[in-house]
Amino acid sequence: MTLQQNYQMIFVPDCHPCILDQVKATIKLAKLTTQQSARVLKATQAILEESEKKPLLAQHIIRRITDTILEEMGKGPEFDLYAEIKQKSNQVALQYAEQFKQTIQASQTPLETSLHIAAAGNIIDFGAKNSRGLNVEAELQALHKPSFDWYDIKELHEKLRRASTLLYVCDNCGEIIFDMLFIREIRRKYPQIEVTAAFRDRPIINDATLQDAHETGFSQVAACISSGSVYPGTILPESSRIFRQHFAAADVIISKGQGNYETLLPEANERLFFLLRIKCKHMASLSGVQEGSLVLLNGSKVSKKFHAN
Repeated sequence: MTLQQNYQMIFVPDCHPCILDQVKATIKLAKLTTQQSARVLKATQAILEESEKKPLLAQHIIRRITDTILEEMGKGPEFDLYAEIKQKSNQVALQYAEQFKQTIQASQTPLETSLHIAAAGNIIDFGAKNSRGLNVEAELQALHKPSFDWYDIKELHEKLRRASTLLYVCDNCGEIIFDMLFIREIRRKYPQIEVTAAFRDRPIINDATLQDAHETGFSQVAACISSGSVYPGTILPESSRIFRQHFAAADVIISKGQGNYETLLPEANERLFFLLRIKCKHMASLSGVQEGSLVLLNGSKVSKKFHAN
């Protein structure tokens, strides 16, 4: 099956306005001159037109435009344009971590409570919101408000009960602090499970890299690897060999965030669970849920719905 066939439901013009918003936000963050900005926007328009003729995911486009911006800045591909924002997100999240730990400990269903916190923390996404328009602290204070529109918790428990290995595919900085709380509860309830967490290979928007994992102490709760992904998502054919090995061998896979959802959707099976907040109308329609809702979706159900469409 070709890339185009695999992702036929994801190639939509609806993504273009969001991509343009993201590019404009990144241009502001990079403090480009008027001339530089004009060149980047011209390149963006050309790539968007190109995507209508051949298979390019939003993740491909964001990577190419980010590299164009970095070139305008005179920076290499390893430069982390969002480094300061990522560090602030982690710092603010850490301030709330102790409070959420107490909430989890007081809960009659601690694993489910930690799962809810991890899912709600997925709002810390500068790919879905303009960085100036996202108040991380305000969002964290409201974590208890959203509810799940799709909640395959029974299936998750059944899989974890029989599992010996779990692959946890991480998404953004800030939310990875709450992912650690969730993983701790998984290991507490199912101590037989070995957990491996995967991170981006190169900085892209505010997605967490292996360096961010080390700086936040993530390796204390799980073995940490790079997925090999340079995109705000995980395109399996373009990931690293070691990640593909873990992906193929894991008894359970938890995929965090919409970028991973979009890119791993064609790989969905009963081992794979998507945990995220649905952040756009297209993915809400594709998933059959309300925009802004939290979802825990088992891959076997999602796969049927995806291919049915």
